[in-house]
Amino acid sequence: MYTDKTLVCKECGKEFVFTAGEQEFYAEKGFQNEPQRCRECRNARKNNARPEREMFDAVCANCGKPCKVPFRPREDRPVYCSECFAEMKEGH
Repeated sequence: MYTDKTLVCKECGKEFVFTAGEQEFYAEKGFQNEPQRCRECRNARKNNARPEREMFDAVCANCGKPCKVPFRPREDRPVYCSECFAEMKEGH
């Protein structure tokens, strides 16, 4: 069976316990490596892993209202605000 192990976080250097239950879970999932970061550092890393999405100013081709979109608008393609886009999607 598994026994608790004390590991050292490679991020902050603090010791943390890799419990027997966690070891069993890792084995069930087929994970080969032990965790290298403590729970706090893993959570911080997860939360910071997704960068803020850059938004671009545009004008809706349907209603003419200014809007923000998550891509760089091109002159040869129409851009729609979220309301007009949703209406068009429903109409399909």
